[in-house]
Amino acid sequence: MTAPTLTKIAAACAVLMVLASCANTIRGIGRDTAGAVNATEDAGHKVKRAVVN
Repeated sequence: MTAPTLTKIAAACAVLMVLASCANTIRGIGRDTAGAVNATEDAGHKVKRAVVN
C-alpha cells in the first residue's frame, strides 16, 4: 500500500469514529432529557398531592 492510500483509509476510519461518537452523544442527550422530564413530572405530582392533602 502506498502512503496516500493509507492516509485515505486512516481518514475514513477517523470520520467513522467521529460519526459513531456523535450518535452516542445524541442518544445520551435524549436519555438525559427524558430523565429530566420524568423528574419534573414526578415533582409536579408530589406538589399536587401535597396541595390536595
